[in-house]
Amino acid sequence: MTDDERWMGAALALAERGVGRTAPNPAVGCVILNAGRVVGRGWTQPGGRPHGEQMALAQAGDAARGATVYTTLEPCAHLSRRGPTCADGLIAAGAARVVVAVVDPDPRTAGQGIERLRAAGVEVATGVRRADAERAAAGFLTRQSRGRPFVTLKLAMSIDGRIALPDGRSRWISGEAARAHAHLIRARSDLIVVGRGTLEADDPALDARLPGLEDWSPRVAVMSRTLAGVPATYRIADRSPIVVADPADLDAVDDVNDVLVEGGAGVAAAFLAADRVDRLLVYRAPIVVGEGRPGVADIGLADLSDAHGRWRPAENRRLGNDRLEVYERSR
Repeated sequence: MTDDERWMGAALALAERGVGRTAPNPAVGCVILNAGRVVGRGWTQPGGRPHGEQMALAQAGDAARGATVYTTLEPCAHLSRRGPTCADGLIAAGAARVVVAVVDPDPRTAGQGIERLRAAGVEVATGVRRADAERAAAGFLTRQSRGRPFVTLKLAMSIDGRIALPDGRSRWISGEAARAHAHLIRARSDLIVVGRGTLEADDPALDARLPGLEDWSPRVAVMSRTLAGVPATYRIADRSPIVVADPADLDAVDDVNDVLVEGGAGVAAAFLAADRVDRLLVYRAPIVVGEGRPGVADIGLADLSDAHGRWRPAENRRLGNDRLEVYERSR
């Protein structure tokens, strides 16, 4: 690994601190290095401002002059009522070199930040650990490229693909470690979606129940074609839940980059049938249920050949006694 790749890794780690908290802005990490010493570091703050570069520059102060800056996304170049441009801030601070992982697809910047830096005499390198940065900023990038949020579908299943007994009882399919990981994914999401059946059967809290992340619980939505609103008797009622009738309805929901779909074979099928799932998280418990409720309802598959080539394995690891299988949509 080169020095640039190593320091970009540090910036990527910082960016992770903002995921699920910065929409509609991306979560950006930034490290400023001068004479081999870290003089500034930052990440995008809740609500999307200040940006990661702004936080790092504030920490570095005069030490940013002549420094190398590592940022996971191209410094912004468009003016905003919420703050100055990061490209101009880096130029004013006297940065000598800027290393960028991903060019910002936002048409308001889209290469203009890099051009402005180079025009001011700042050396710029791009594409360093691009794939890692694109994965970390998948929600923002999907918004820009497809006009919709990045959708993760979570399934907690037995070996034989069941999520509940025939009578609907499902607690607990997965173990404690897998459930903790699922709560971490909740904290990294802007919105959780469940079906009306799950709402009425389980009255789920849909919060992030991990020490230190209690305030990271995302917004919630219920998918139903008939429900007018979530009654006050349900636990999620005080979090201003929204009701959507179709996966495409989420496109118009403000300040949402990353969506987590939880609970309900029908909801899972709706998102899959609409080709709105970008990532699958399958928590597989070492149990066999036999007759029971499947994780996914009918998705309208006409031929088995149509199912092949759509998903690529991205990760497989152990969580306690369970296995986590991660699949990414091939597009």
